Amino acid sequence: MDIDKLREWWWHRQALDGRLSGQTCARVLEETGWARSVGGAGPYLGLFARCGAGREAADRAVAEAAIHELPGARGCTCVVPQSDFALALKVGQAFADSDLKVARKLGVTDAEVDRLGQAVLGALGDGPLDPEQLRAAAGGAVRSLGEEGKKKGLTTTLPLALGRLQAAGEIRRMPTNGRLDQQRYRYALWQPNPLRGFQLSAEEAYTELARRFFAWAAPATLAEFQAFSGLGVKAAKAAVEPLQLEALKTDPPRLIAPELAKELAVFRPPGKPQFQLVSSLDGIALLHGDAWELSSHPILDRGRMVGSWEYDTATESIVWVSEVPAGAALREAVRRTEEFVRAELGDARAFSLDSPKSRAPRIAALRAQAAKS
Repeated sequence: MDIDKLREWWWHRQALDGRLSGQTCARVLEETGWARSVGGAGPYLGLFARCGAGREAADRAVAEAAIHELPGARGCTCVVPQSDFALALKVGQAFADSDLKVARKLGVTDAEVDRLGQAVLGALGDGPLDPEQLRAAAGGAVRSLGEEGKKKGLTTTLPLALGRLQAAGEIRRMPTNGRLDQQRYRYALWQPNPLRGFQLSAEEAYTELARRFFAWAAPATLAEFQAFSGLGVKAAKAAVEPLQLEALKTDPPRLIAPELAKELAVFRPPGKPQFQLVSSLDGIALLHGDAWELSSHPILDRGRMVGSWEYDTATESIVWVSEVPAGAALREAVRRTEEFVRAELGDARAFSLDSPKSRAPRIAALRAQAAKS
């Protein structure tokens, strides 16, 4: 099976062919995978491309806790559907104390962080607070880590307690203005705790993560699951083994559930172009770890990268270049996405620090390339 057929199948499985048009944001995330979020427009662009959801619909789903941004696989922040809140928290717990390992070298103890955690829970009893309000409410329980801590990216002990409480499902982090494309937050008690009643062991949780991954990304390699989950080779094999996946005769060998293998065997790709403008962090690339060497957001057609784009806030327009003829269908895809970004997002940052100023060289390069084509 050649890579072109696989990309067309992944396009279909990722619902970039419109098969989930009109569905809820939660349903899209259940079917196509957790959306990587780093303060950029990726979750909005991904939902818009897959089901047509605008920012208002996505923000409402966040406000209603139908979807939520939380630490998941590898401890990476993702937008996750409610049905997977507990699983995402469970598989992320092994990575939750990475900052604490650094802090211990600065003299911070687990007991100190636990005491601060209790102070945070007490302060949140009266309602959500932002970090500054929490620092004031917790008083002396928050300790500065001085210049040494600053060098290591830890100015106080408060983020350590917040991270531990969030991984345990005790608190949740909410965007201050309700939007997913920023990184200013308030914290609130999470009641009921989504982990309450969750009975799976860590090993069982990773098998459930593998089950989802190989539904979202199949056929995929074991190495791709390792990269997604953060597991080592032995642990990844143990997580996948109960699923009894089939190995396709591809190079490298790719695994797929038997029922999906049957669907793949009879799958017929669309004959006409299907253009989508998505984020550089979109799941269709990240799930396979082969994210095209992306310096800009990609333009895709049936799973293939055929162009690049950026949003220019100065002109409120998309600057783009394509390797294929710019026919009516491609121009319509650009127009539709441009209108969405302009009217509902205001910008299309790849991540929180992707400012219009830092993006200017990429925009200039795209304009120069477009002028030559």
